[in-house]
Amino acid sequence: MSEPTKVNAQIIDVINQTQMATMSQQVVTTSGAGKAYQAVAQSTAMAVQDATDTLRNVSTIATTAIGVAMAQLLATGDPKYVTALTQAQGMMTSAANDFTSIGTAASTVLNSFPSS
Repeated sequence: MSEPTKVNAQIIDVINQTQMATMSQQVVTTSGAGKAYQAVAQSTAMAVQDATDTLRNVSTIATTAIGVAMAQLLATGDPKYVTALTQAQGMMTSAANDFTSIGTAASTVLNSFPSS
């Protein structure tokens, strides 16, 4: 069996400095806080994206319903199609309000989360 070899003191010093630079309490705390902030930011961005998709889908449905109701109103003159027009417009208003509420809530959550 060979004799143990002594490690150069400079190598030991480099290892100790690297460990202090990457594993100190301040570094770990700051890194953890940054990762938590990034996770919250991503979650709020996804909530806004989902609200955007919903708004787009409701808009498609409402626009289609408005087109059909308008065509039927022009063809028949039946006032029940005015009700359908009003309801479709109400759907859009409601979806836009939901989008605003979700965006505002997401912004509030992100802005009140500590970034460091």
